[in-house]
Amino acid sequence: MLICLTANHRNASFDLLEKLSLGTSDVAKGLVEHSDFVQGAVVLATCNRFEAYLDIDEPLTAGISLAVEEAAATFGGASDIDVAELRDSLTVLSGDSVADHLFAVSSGLESVVVGEDEIAGQVKRALTTARLSGTTSSDLERLFQRASHTSRDVKTKTGLGGAGRSLVRLALDLAESRVTDWAQTRVLLVGTGQYARVTLANLRDRGVTDIRVYSPSGRAVAFAAKQQIAPVAAGDYLGAIATADVIITCSTAETYVLDATHLQAAASVPGAFTRRLVIDLGLPRNVDPLVSGVGGAELLDLETISLHAPLDELNAESDARALVDRAAAEYRAGKAEAEVTPAVVALRSHLFDLLDDELGRSRDRGDSEETQKALRHLVGVILHSPSVRARELARDGRSAEVFAAVETLFGLGGAAADRAAGAAAAAASASASASAGGSPVSLESYRRADG
Repeated sequence: MLICLTANHRNASFDLLEKLSLGTSDVAKGLVEHSDFVQGAVVLATCNRFEAYLDIDEPLTAGISLAVEEAAATFGGASDIDVAELRDSLTVLSGDSVADHLFAVSSGLESVVVGEDEIAGQVKRALTTARLSGTTSSDLERLFQRASHTSRDVKTKTGLGGAGRSLVRLALDLAESRVTDWAQTRVLLVGTGQYARVTLANLRDRGVTDIRVYSPSGRAVAFAAKQQIAPVAAGDYLGAIATADVIITCSTAETYVLDATHLQAAASVPGAFTRRLVIDLGLPRNVDPLVSGVGGAELLDLETISLHAPLDELNAESDARALVDRAAAEYRAGKAEAEVTPAVVALRSHLFDLLDDELGRSRDRGDSEETQKALRHLVGVILHSPSVRARELARDGRSAEVFAAVETLFGLGGAAADRAAGAAAAAASASASASAGGSPVSLESYRRADG
């Protein structure tokens, strides 16, 4: 069963989200390896949300509660957050609401800037990280792959993705009132990742040509060569700060890359500018909040940016939400159909076993090949209607009735059902990513889950 623990800009402070973002992949791996309940985990940590999608092996309420407690203790301990505080900031989703939520998140409908561009890539990277860490599962694979497909549909089929929205764009929009002429503005970019590339593109759209890049991890030269801008060496960092009108930080460094001492030292550099705007897009924070107390410096951070998120474009958002709702409903229906697959496979196996016995007797009697083909066709026709009906019942939430009917009419419990369930589980795993895992589920187990 899948559950989601979510803390975001609506129910948690940016300070808490910042702490939770540290070392999430390692923490998720430890949770899966040591938990008695959590079989898989994908963690999505962005500038305005922290979410843990967990695959637990116990569908009962007690199992969910224990898994939530384990996860809260694990993530809280790793982030130095009081578990009680973290628990109060987490919303727990389970069952169908998990898919509803992730599909909306991946499509940008739950972001600070509704329809933002970056979130879809962040969702994909969260799944990739889980694969590399060995913490994903077949159910999580299917959920996240479907979420990515839905976000692509939203981008191409609705007006929500047409504006090229992003948190970066919003930050630069807010900076407009502080910048007289973008074409004459000297910008220092700190960071070389995905956000740096998005930021660079947005700056160029505004006509900025004087852009330099500094990388705390030493990647500035390679990034600058590819993007055709000027790199800043470690020894020249203070000079670059001193002669920058705007400094934009978007590094993945887990310590401050810019603090008050940097600005104070830069002020003594010959030719240093007297005023500068600092935009911090990093999570964890790249900039010490104390820089706002240095003369001539103004700080625009994620918390401030989020307060100025624009009103939704109602028509585009309405269309996107309708598409997401349809995708989530189809996902739930497909999952429900998969639940009754073991029953259908067991029934097919039973009837074709009977057919094989009858065909053997038919050959012994010397019956023609045409007679044998007719028997095979007849069994296929007989199976078609109950197979279709089983899927229809599953979509209506009546899977338990399918299992009860198959066992009552044909006695297909026990070993035969287990073999069919194993075959269905293997087929499901094969259709998911090669890194996904799973285990066979018997008809009896499905009945317990449904009942």
